Amino acid sequence: MSDNGNSKSSNFIRHIVTNEIASNKIQHGIITRFPPEPNGFLHIGHAKSMCLNFGLPLEFSGYCNLRFDDTNPDKEEEEYTEAIKADVKWLGFDFKGHLHHASDYFEQIYKFACELIEHDKAYVDDQSVEQIRLTRGTLTTAGIESPYRNRSVKENLTLFQRMYDGKFGEGSHVLRAKIDMASPNINLRDPTLYRIKNTTHHRTGDQWHIYPLYDLTHCISDAIEGVTHSLCTLEFEDHRPLYDWVLNNISIDCHPQQIEFARLELNYTVTSKRKLHQLVTEGYVNGWGDPRLPTLKGMRKRGYPAEAIKDFCERIGITKKQAVIDTAVLENCVRENLDTNAARAMVVIDPIKVILTNFPDSETEWIEVPNHPKNEAFGKRKIPLTREIYIERSDFMENPPKKFHRLSERSEVRLRYGYAITCEDVVRDNNGNLIELHCTYDAQSGGGKTSDGRKIKGIIHWVSATLGQSIEVNLIDRLFNAEDPASAENFLEHINPNSLIKCDKAVGEPSLKEAKEGDTFQFERLGYFCRGEQTTAENTIVFNRTVTLRDTWAKITHS
Repeated sequence: MSDNGNSKSSNFIRHIVTNEIASNKIQHGIITRFPPEPNGFLHIGHAKSMCLNFGLPLEFSGYCNLRFDDTNPDKEEEEYTEAIKADVKWLGFDFKGHLHHASDYFEQIYKFACELIEHDKAYVDDQSVEQIRLTRGTLTTAGIESPYRNRSVKENLTLFQRMYDGKFGEGSHVLRAKIDMASPNINLRDPTLYRIKNTTHHRTGDQWHIYPLYDLTHCISDAIEGVTHSLCTLEFEDHRPLYDWVLNNISIDCHPQQIEFARLELNYTVTSKRKLHQLVTEGYVNGWGDPRLPTLKGMRKRGYPAEAIKDFCERIGITKKQAVIDTAVLENCVRENLDTNAARAMVVIDPIKVILTNFPDSETEWIEVPNHPKNEAFGKRKIPLTREIYIERSDFMENPPKKFHRLSERSEVRLRYGYAITCEDVVRDNNGNLIELHCTYDAQSGGGKTSDGRKIKGIIHWVSATLGQSIEVNLIDRLFNAEDPASAENFLEHINPNSLIKCDKAVGEPSLKEAKEGDTFQFERLGYFCRGEQTTAENTIVFNRTVTLRDTWAKITHS
């Protein structure tokens, strides 16, 4: 069966697990793990791994461990740990009872390292990191053995104990595996297993002066936890022989199976932690939760539903072939979800005033309208029609082209849910700037009908000028205008100058005042929007655009 990502049965890892269960290789469910480093915020790429590692055990009577790979105290913070927990829960995954840290196993990992030394499988090297790098060799030339490679077991144990006791400075010694400096797999050329760091750890304090590297930590942590399937992205494929070597050379019963899959890459996006950190620290975006970022925190603030992200991860599938996914696929998943689940509202972003000259000055007509055109369960709301209303400036044109089915002088258009109006006069200031429009309304044209049966082609949205709610609307778009910004010499040169447009004169229905942070709406004819954080001193109501009503990016970028 081909792995086209269109159904659960097409996932090649599901095939592996299914066959292992059928052959009784697995009898009691599977155990996976999701092992993020607490040195940054999770992004859309992590969502794919999360959906796989947490989702697969749900299908095969197992569970997934959330394990923090906290082995580098220089970059790790508790803030990141809590943010990662929040992201996992937001996507709907439960790690209750299965929360771990690599630091939980520091003592066991240390003892296994001593075991490797005792079996002459590891040694202490006095060379610097740079010297080790220079003697590692290349893809075509073998590496050069360290002059300290043949130290005695006793000397290595003594030196490693002194490293443990904090007797040496950072960079002066490392512990390396003794494998094969001529191996065609560079990862097996005596890789570093431990390094000295005299840095306070956010969980263990100053207890440790040495910290294990990923290649030692990961496989031992998996084995201690009884993981059956260690699911990694393709960059760890060449590390699998080292994963197996470590477990084969220590006295541990469990030996998990490492399986690699292609990581998620999106166009018009960067997911490198280094680049994301630069965007944040240098002020190109407003923190890790900026809705333009591919972080899960940013997507949550932008209004992306968790279910849409999970749907996206399922649609793109799990394969061995690396590919770049079009961001439009993700955006379409979001649209489809919100089309079903978002209530409707009317908002005018760039308002121009319209005075209905024949509408009673002191009267307000409350029009009852559905909150969702396809789902009665959403209920209804009432919107006020008054003598003065706002429409979008772009919905009026004095000299319109053909097929401009909106408002122009002496033309007629229908107000959404309301009456037909005709523009009678255009009012300008002394500089010729358009101030307002004077229109008349047909009181017999309510309910979508007209008294004489005439057809009105254009329908525009509107809000009351006197009872509308002032809001701030952020038009969010893709952060980069290049398909592959990460490959550029300077990715910052490809930041989209229109990725954030603030519209502080927007007016919406009065009901929007009751919206809570995170509530999503379809602003009719404009797109999907999410109520943002209350951050301004004036308590301004802010909405961020989640996604447009249709994919307009190609038109925008090639116009």
